Formats: sequence, structure tokens, C-alpha cells
Amino acid sequence: MCLAIPGKITELYEEGGLKMCKVNISGVTQSACVETVPDVQIGDYIIVHAGFALNKLSTEDAQETLELFRQLAEFDAQMRAEQESAE
Repeated sequence: MCLAIPGKITELYEEGGLKMCKVNISGVTQSACVETVPDVQIGDYIIVHAGFALNKLSTEDAQETLELFRQLAEFDAQMRAEQESAE
């Protein structure tokens, strides 16, 4: 299963003739090829899978998705705490 977590482009560069970027995904920076979305700029949000940008997201969509992931993590923590207290 693949989770589509938005990442924010922090740097654009070329490597081996390919347009690449550094993207911050939940505090982790990784490299990604952005040949598939050549119109991206620093500060844009993208979805990355296996080192390739799949698509560009609007800031609003990215923020909404990140907020939903935050809520899901909060809910998971709450459920785990309730489960532990029931044991």
C-alpha cells in the first residue's frame, strides 16, 4: 500500500540531465525526479512515489491532506491509550 503524503519542494537542481528536487515530506528530506511535473517551483507541494513526482498539489489541498493525517495520528494515539488503559 502506498500513502500519498504531500511534500514541499525546497530545492530544484539538475542531475544527469534530469530535473530533480529536494522535497520535505513530514520533516524528512529526500530527492525526487520532477521530469513528470516540469512546471514545479520551490515551495510547491508534490506527491512522490519511488523517487518520482506523481503530481503537483495546490497549497490548500496539501494543507488539508496534512491536517487529516495529523488528525488520524491523534486519533490513533487516543485509541492506543484507551486500549492500554483497558488492559
